[in-house]
Amino acid sequence: MGVITAVCTSPEKGMRKKNIGRGNLVVDFGVEGDAHGGPWHRQVSLLAMESIEKMRKQGLDVGPGDFAENITTEGIELFTLPVGTKLKLGQVAVGEVTQIGKECHHGCAIRQQAGDCVMPREGIFVKVLVPGEVAVGDIIEIMPEGENR
Repeated sequence: MGVITAVCTSPEKGMRKKNIGRGNLVVDFGVEGDAHGGPWHRQVSLLAMESIEKMRKQGLDVGPGDFAENITTEGIELFTLPVGTKLKLGQVAVGEVTQIGKECHHGCAIRQQAGDCVMPREGIFVKVLVPGEVAVGDIIEIMPEGENR
């Protein structure tokens, strides 16, 4: 079990995201109002605070949203979850892990500053199966196999 420490969006792609504290997860889209939302397999991105701490130890002044993640978590080693894992996010929302990591976009500011970026190895992506609101402080649970709700 883990906890949501930030819910982040950005109005345009290519920007760091800002923690808005709460958001609505929409089926076939992602986080309502986020530029990266849409009907594809990477609707919502998640990154653990523990991963962000690794970059801080390299001297970077980074925090939630700086890796363009929608949801920052604490207490779950996200990158070890297999594709297909279902996560209950908050009271009712459910997401399914669709991808582990991704390539940084050309000109990734974090990679340019540190020579490394944690998102390609430790960030995960989910598609929204069950809509619902998520907020800072909400619990994230790994759902048993075969359970949808």
